[in-house]
Amino acid sequence: MVEFKQAETDDELVGILDLQQSNLAAGLTSKELEREGFVTVSHSLELLRELNDIERHVIAIKDGRIAGYVLAMTKASRHRIPILFEMFAEFDRLSVFGHDLRGSAYMVIGQVCVAKEFRGQGVFEGLYREYQRQFSTRYPIAITEVASSNTRSLAAHRKLGFREVAEYTGESGTRWVIVAWDWNAGQ
Repeated sequence: MVEFKQAETDDELVGILDLQQSNLAAGLTSKELEREGFVTVSHSLELLRELNDIERHVIAIKDGRIAGYVLAMTKASRHRIPILFEMFAEFDRLSVFGHDLRGSAYMVIGQVCVAKEFRGQGVFEGLYREYQRQFSTRYPIAITEVASSNTRSLAAHRKLGFREVAEYTGESGTRWVIVAWDWNAGQ
């Protein structure tokens, strides 16, 4: 049985990093990118700890192994990851579900990943339900960006209740879709 909880130990953070490394876009074939989805940003253990000290990441564990994770980020971590500066700048321009993001609290999905052998088994939804349970009383919205080419991830977010709220093309030429989940709407 898969357990959903917040990350507490360095071993759990290392497990997140191991899963992240095996799903980075740079290390996957074009078929894997299309069929399986991918993650874009690589973190260090130090950075993952730092982010976890602000708000704890949500993990899925089975038999002592990380089956999936959702990284927790807030505005407090906006200046820690240079590749995400553009994303936060885009968020500052948005009003989402009646909230001007520049002045509102929100949770950022720093990254979500499910191990290949656990896909299609409800782990993605379980991770997000735990994320919602942990954070919805303090943050009315969860928001993130997904590369438009990551069709698997976009479809999974839509199915869960995320809504597309904006798109932009980053300096690298990547087309990003900003998706948000209004926890107060009961989605």
